[in-house]
Amino acid sequence: MGVSTTDPAEGVRLVTVDHPPVNALPVRGWYELADALRAAGRDPGARCIVLAARGRGFNAGVDIKEMQRDPGHGALIGANRGCYEAFSAVYECEVPVVAAVHGFCLGGGIGLVGNADAIVASEDATFGLPELDRGALGAATHLARLVPQHLMRALYYTSRTVTAAQLQAHGSVWKVVPRGELLDAAMDLAQEIAAKDGRLIRLAKAAINGIDPVDVRRSYRFEQGFTFEAGLSGVADRIRDTFGREERP
Repeated sequence: MGVSTTDPAEGVRLVTVDHPPVNALPVRGWYELADALRAAGRDPGARCIVLAARGRGFNAGVDIKEMQRDPGHGALIGANRGCYEAFSAVYECEVPVVAAVHGFCLGGGIGLVGNADAIVASEDATFGLPELDRGALGAATHLARLVPQHLMRALYYTSRTVTAAQLQAHGSVWKVVPRGELLDAAMDLAQEIAAKDGRLIRLAKAAINGIDPVDVRRSYRFEQGFTFEAGLSGVADRIRDTFGREERP
């Protein structure tokens, strides 16, 4: 359990998250993922990274129970910083990152795939930000990289999810396959990328990041300030403790 890295094919590194029951990562888990991605990207033999997960779904965001156990704000600060590091590690990885997504991809999962270079998804994959139902804010930065602006806002305000097929229609998912074929499909794309010259593919990644119209690190950090404000005000704890099921005025 945790985060592991393997070498399934020449030039490809597979980083796998396995944190039962739903891959909702504690603070330490986000840092472990960030470290694994950075190490894989620094590997001179790597030309593409596949980010995948085991279990019921790709990622269910942060470990809310860890926050509930914390009487102060340490867990919230830790989750903010840990997510920032993990999302940045995907974006700043020296080589392209292909996300292989199955089941649910929620909250922090959107931060990961939104910063990935390509997404391959299984037919059962769903994507969304239930942040408002969890007493949090954030990752609209990354959802906006997957869908048009007005759809992003509607999804964010309602906490609804979209399917892999819907994202493919918007051009943000490369391929949708049956769940049993997911890893093979992600590996096919990764190996096609890894067939390029290693030096050139690293230059290409840096060049594409350099022309990005939005600084994803700064914009996400801005969002996190409002997450912390919600925590300080007490509204986050009130909603988080009931997972958004309380009656609202």
